[in-house]
Amino acid sequence: MMFWFSTTSRGPWRGPRQIRRQPNPKGATAVRRLWHQTLPQDGAKSAHFCSMCGPHFCSMKITEDVRKYAAEQAISEEEALQRGMDEKSKEFVESGAEVYQPA
Repeated sequence: MMFWFSTTSRGPWRGPRQIRRQPNPKGATAVRRLWHQTLPQDGAKSAHFCSMCGPHFCSMKITEDVRKYAAEQAISEEEALQRGMDEKSKEFVESGAEVYQPA
């Protein structure tokens, strides 16, 4: 079964490389400046997720983690996704099956 968020459709995050490939040099300079302003810490510039969603919600990072897990377990990516969904479903039920948890 193929999920709508197919792991084969996502590539790794390569911020600096994507900026360099801008067809318009002036546009690339503007994007680079904005990138440095929004990510002032050097560690954030080499992170494997973008600044829009962060590490816990980045679909590209999640896809990378699924691929790594599948390779470590010697299973298919689809099976790795199913195991992860089963695990999260169990965790959700054990926590009370409430979408909104008290703070």
